[in-house]
Amino acid sequence: MRLSDLPYPSTRMPTFASNGVVATSQPLAAQAGLEVLRAGGNAVDAAIATAVALTVVEPTSNGIGGDLFALIWDKGKLYGLNSSGRAPAAIQAEAIRAQGNQSMPELGWAPVTVPGAPAGWKMMHERFGGLAFDRLFESAISYAADGYPVPAVVGKAWAAAQSRFGGLKGAEFAGWRETFMPGGAAPAVGSKWASPAHAQTLAKIAASGAEAFYRGDLAEAMAAFSAQTGGYLSADDLNAHTSEWVDPIKVDYRGHEVWEIPPNGQGIAALIALGILEGFDASSQPHGAEQLWHWQIEAMKLAFADAHEYVTDPDFSPDVSEQLLSPAHLAARRALIGERAETRQSAELPRGGTVYLCTADRDGMMVSFIQSNYHGFGSGVVVPGTGIALHNRGHAFSLNSNHRNVLEPGKRPFHTIIPGFLTRGDTPIGPFGVMGAPMQPQGHMQVISSTLDHGLNPQAALDAPRWRFLQGNQSVVEPATSPEVYKALIARGHQLVEPAADYHVGRGQIIWQLEDGVYVAGTEPRADGCVAAY
Repeated sequence: MRLSDLPYPSTRMPTFASNGVVATSQPLAAQAGLEVLRAGGNAVDAAIATAVALTVVEPTSNGIGGDLFALIWDKGKLYGLNSSGRAPAAIQAEAIRAQGNQSMPELGWAPVTVPGAPAGWKMMHERFGGLAFDRLFESAISYAADGYPVPAVVGKAWAAAQSRFGGLKGAEFAGWRETFMPGGAAPAVGSKWASPAHAQTLAKIAASGAEAFYRGDLAEAMAAFSAQTGGYLSADDLNAHTSEWVDPIKVDYRGHEVWEIPPNGQGIAALIALGILEGFDASSQPHGAEQLWHWQIEAMKLAFADAHEYVTDPDFSPDVSEQLLSPAHLAARRALIGERAETRQSAELPRGGTVYLCTADRDGMMVSFIQSNYHGFGSGVVVPGTGIALHNRGHAFSLNSNHRNVLEPGKRPFHTIIPGFLTRGDTPIGPFGVMGAPMQPQGHMQVISSTLDHGLNPQAALDAPRWRFLQGNQSVVEPATSPEVYKALIARGHQLVEPAADYHVGRGQIIWQLEDGVYVAGTEPRADGCVAAY
């Protein structure tokens, strides 16, 4: 893989290392993973330790009560893990509509599906882990029990969450204020925050191999609180949870293979967009050129139209990934792209809150890992005395009885979180990801194009200005975008709207392995990002 000089001012240079690397959005979590690597753990051990720490040190985007997906490269093979949860048995679309909802609520018990993250940590460890499971929780438990200083980007998100969650009425929301607004306010940047209840919960998960969460006292606490406050989640729902190993799906792009988790995740949207872009001579355009961005945005619109129509739980509807990624389908979609912006879908895309991390070790094992509570802190429901913030992943269900993704008991919703991985034939290049709800496939396409069409190193690919498609013909572009590109896109019919205060273009991490086995990594400058390596 060729690596070019930086075409943009960069806040950081890429990091090179040969023994082990952890890249994520919070330095304390990255250090937790690195500590595990230095103690003799492998890349999976490091990923779990980092992920568990992130539930404490970046609670604005993920938590114990969320879901996770992972791609793991080990000994010449790529493995996929889908650890997303299902809708409770007691919930029905008709009942949610009868409450006056035209779409799934964002807050409260209605969007709460069974959390899959703890099960995912355990499944990864059972198959690939080297160190003892409870060893991987030590840093997270320490930060939760003793506290840590809140970093800048997390602190800003926390302050914004106070206005969203702090005033919610209802007994189900009291635990959020108690846990995340100590003293009546979100913790200030630089101040210490601790959650002893969170520490105790992690200790129980660590000691029981996650059994306490699905079949023990933590499951009982969640089920009891649900029953007391009008929820749908039951002990039977938690006991019935299963995560699964899946075969990753791919598309060929510039002599490489880009891999994603299959539906119910939206990774296929990134693959469709890249498959469409493959038919354009992207490398003939300067990086960030208006023509290139036009092709990319239009390809992404078509990819989202397909994904939102067809992606759902494959246990409930046939998986059509093979058809959507077929050369014939991609060529037909590509032929729709002309010189003008076109509207391909009308639905507004959701916001999101997620953490992404990637790890690599000296033996060549690499992990692409993503974990989320969906909308920031999720549903706003925190089980008292546990620190468990329950996600609101069920908000992604449809209430349209004719849609493939309609809410049904025991069903997994359309899922936004997607880890990515890049290979060239039998050679692994490495893990990558860009979190941020619908920004994720958009970010995947942009960093892969930056890498393979223009040879940008990981840090340069993450530093470069990005665009984000919103809906219709509306997109936002980062302020660093040149005025010429901005004007040219508008001339083509793109509606470049003023970004909202909480808008972002995702937060990514990348680790590539070079031909001599050395790793080169980049981290997100738009977050409290960190590459920890040795």
